[in-house]
Amino acid sequence: MFKGESVHITLTANEALVLFDALTRFCETDTLEIEDQAEQQALWKLLAQFEKQLVEPFRQDYRELLAAARDRLRDVVE
Repeated sequence: MFKGESVHITLTANEALVLFDALTRFCETDTLEIEDQAEQQALWKLLAQFEKQLVEPFRQDYRELLAAARDRLRDVVE
């Protein structure tokens, strides 16, 4: 994958709803905490899909690629 490429993830409606609730809770509380085992299952499925699509985690320069991706996603502070 490169900077501009897209990653396509498929979720069931149940997975999407459970993850939506978990992410909304995180945005409201600034605390990422699993409240229900269903959230853990949905996150594991999401991770499995990333593992199938991403090659970067297996590259020698993964840490540098991750740092660059984080830099591109951060808010610009002036």
